[in-house]
Amino acid sequence: MKLVTGRRTVIAGAAASLAAPALVRAQGAYPNRPVRYINPFPPGGATDTLSRILCAKLTEISGQQFIVENRAGSAGNIGNDVIAKSEPDGYTIGLGGIATHAIAPTLYVRLPFDPRKDFTFVSNMWSLPNMLTVNNDLPVKSVPELIAHAKKNPGKLSYGSAGAGTTLHLSGELFKLLADVDILHVPYRGGAPAMQDLLAGQIHMIFDNIPGALAVVRPGKARGLAVTSATRSKTVPDVPTIAETLPGFDISSWTCLVGPANLPAPVLARLSDLMKTALTSPDLVAKYQEQSATAWWTSPAETLAHRDKEQERLAPIIRKSGARVE
Repeated sequence: MKLVTGRRTVIAGAAASLAAPALVRAQGAYPNRPVRYINPFPPGGATDTLSRILCAKLTEISGQQFIVENRAGSAGNIGNDVIAKSEPDGYTIGLGGIATHAIAPTLYVRLPFDPRKDFTFVSNMWSLPNMLTVNNDLPVKSVPELIAHAKKNPGKLSYGSAGAGTTLHLSGELFKLLADVDILHVPYRGGAPAMQDLLAGQIHMIFDNIPGALAVVRPGKARGLAVTSATRSKTVPDVPTIAETLPGFDISSWTCLVGPANLPAPVLARLSDLMKTALTSPDLVAKYQEQSATAWWTSPAETLAHRDKEQERLAPIIRKSGARVE
């Protein structure tokens, strides 16, 4: 009986030793089928354009399709919930970032996922500032004029955002806080529909990613007053920063590639390598610059550390603004 057990143990051990290299080979071959990339915002905005540029490059590098799937709603939380609850095999990944992983933990009373524990952080992807843009009918041409007009008309102006919890929302709340003005926040399901209402005169102003703002500012359909970053944008160096009027104002959008928690180490390593190759390739860097974005690769550890630092930095601003989403 002992001999049989021993023989079975030997056979089982041999089978396991044969299976282990096969598993390693399977993981090392990642990806060997199409990868679903969740963009938690609607088509037409900067996140969609930049995501599609990235996925096209990842497809070229890997030889497998990286397919963008838009799952918009709740300032990116719906799409990220899909990512968090997917199989941890590397075939469902997507866009995380400042809204869902640094702002949401403080802004939302409850979330369907843990912004830190339910994800594997792969790499940052890009950063870009927002632009304060106003309807042409609004009688202001600078940030000081806007503040003065808002003080004379408390509660009568409105600003749109891509949804509660986005950098567009937080930009507006920080503006209200530092300028001490009363402006109504109108959340949308994305930057594109918010911009449509700005042009239609339904709202007075918007904080939008620079690419979306420039699409209407350059042809004269709306007026760009300032950028939200601490320093002026190289894309529009003649446009002042809000910080030049309101010292300390600094809100820029950044994104990161995330997957569900517990991605296998070989898959994470392969994804990290693919992202490094993509985000440092000259053609992608140039295409991002055309969209006013800066390509930004980081290691998984650096990506998580940046998320933690940003949540710590933004939490006091959110609390002080009084913004809260039930």
